[in-house]
Amino acid sequence: MADLTPQDEPTPTVIVDGVHITYKVHGTKGGKGSATSALSRIVSRRATPGVREVHAVKGVSFVAYKGEAIGLIGSNGSGKSTLLKAIAGLLPPTKGMIHTEGQPSLLGVNAALMGDLTGERNVILGGLAMGMSREEVRERYAGIVEFSGINEKDDFISLPMRTYSSGMGARLRFSIAAAKNHDVLLIDEALSTGDAKFQNRSKERITELRKEAGTVFLVSHSNNTITDTCDRALWLESGVLRMDGPAKEVVAAYQEFSSSKK
Repeated sequence: MADLTPQDEPTPTVIVDGVHITYKVHGTKGGKGSATSALSRIVSRRATPGVREVHAVKGVSFVAYKGEAIGLIGSNGSGKSTLLKAIAGLLPPTKGMIHTEGQPSLLGVNAALMGDLTGERNVILGGLAMGMSREEVRERYAGIVEFSGINEKDDFISLPMRTYSSGMGARLRFSIAAAKNHDVLLIDEALSTGDAKFQNRSKERITELRKEAGTVFLVSHSNNTITDTCDRALWLESGVLRMDGPAKEVVAAYQEFSSSKK
């Protein structure tokens, strides 16, 4: 086999080197509602509960390359979303280093759009927040709305976002993010909403983003979405990277592990 030339070598976009992430949770474990608990403490003059430390990510290391679509799988609370936030620069590692090429963009179902503003206004503000010029937003506006599919039955784009269902909001968020090429695009559960038609459009757009730009990370509880969309997967369990490899192999190992726990 011939040696790789510098032009043939894959380009790293994200390097995660021995990363640990620890954060603090205020209050006791298993309390019934913060407001009720707080009132009870005030009435009884009890001391404020202590702070619990959560070690969410434990010594994770991997390298992601340009053109890859990487799925993150694992049980609830395994550290997937926490790791995405750290790659996006929103959560500093407690230990270890994260290096990224270009600017990562995090898209989650809870990404903040403004509920009192119309969908139309949120498309404009969302595009500007991602670094588009006003002219670029105008040029891509119709495509964003069409891609989201929220206007197929009614003129929802002119209504406040608070009137949208959670699925409609997630579809619009993905559509805004997908209108721009990204060095690193991080998607947290956004493809689990919407009908089959929208999910197929989303998968096609992710394929385009991989060709046009850098790397796509996808967190999803749908194993089929991971195997259909990604060629590589990382399996996190209790904050530890259990497996890194071809998506179908990693998903199969995870499914066997999940079945054995039932």
